[in-house]
Amino acid sequence: MSQRSIRRRIATWVLALLGAWIVLAYLAAPEFWTFRERGFRDQRFEMVTHTPQGIPGDPINVGLVGTEKEVVHAFAVAGWDTADAVTLRTAIDIGESVLFSRPYPDAPMSRLLFEGRAQDLAFEKPVGDSADRRHHVRFWKTDTVGDDGRPLWLGAASFDRGVGLSHDTGAITHHIGPDIDAERDFLIGDLNAAGLLASTSELPGIGATRTGRNGGGDPYFTDGKAIIGVLKQPQ
Repeated sequence: MSQRSIRRRIATWVLALLGAWIVLAYLAAPEFWTFRERGFRDQRFEMVTHTPQGIPGDPINVGLVGTEKEVVHAFAVAGWDTADAVTLRTAIDIGESVLFSRPYPDAPMSRLLFEGRAQDLAFEKPVGDSADRRHHVRFWKTDTVGDDGRPLWLGAASFDRGVGLSHDTGAITHHIGPDIDAERDFLIGDLNAAGLLASTSELPGIGATRTGRNGGGDPYFTDGKAIIGVLKQPQ
C-alpha cells in the first residue's frame, strides 16, 4: 500500500472520529441529559407558598435533589442551623432574642403551606446578635425524584431583614428583603462553596415580576426562576 493511500485512510478515520464526536457531544449527550432530568423538569408545581389563611406567601425559588439525611447534613456543613419547631417556649425565646439582642441561631419559623402542606425542613443563618435578621429557607419534600431516584425538595428562600407587623393581618412577623433572587443565589453559593453540589439547573418558577407581595404584605421582585442543586452522594 502506498504512503498516499495510508495517509488517505488515516484522514478518513480521523474525519469519521471527529464526526462521531460532534454528534455525541452536541446532539446525543444534550438529549441524554435532558432525558435524565425530565423526571422533575416535566412536573408542574404551583411555585408559590401560602399562609395558613390562604394568602400567597414566599415564592418557590430553590430546590435540592437528595435524601433528607443528605439535605440536613449539607446545611450543617455549610454553616446553617436547623430551625426549632414553633412552641410557646420557642416563641418566647425568639421574642427575647429580638428585644434584647440575644443570639438564637435556631429560632423557629412560621408555617407556610406548599400544595397544602407545612414545610418539612427549615434552615437559617443569623446575621448579627439576634434572630431579627437572618438568611432562611423552608423546604417541602415532593413525590418527584431525580434521575438517581433521590427525592426533589422545593424551597422558598428569603432574607428576614427585621421584625414588625404584617401589612395584611397586623400580626407580628419577620419582614423579608425584596431581592429574593439574591437570597436564592446566596444559599446555592454557600452549598457550592462547601463542595456539596454535583450540579445545578434552572426550573421555571412563578415568572418574572417586580410587584410581588408575600403573606406579610412585603414587596419582592424576582426573575421568576428556581435554581435546583443536586447534592453530591457520599462516596
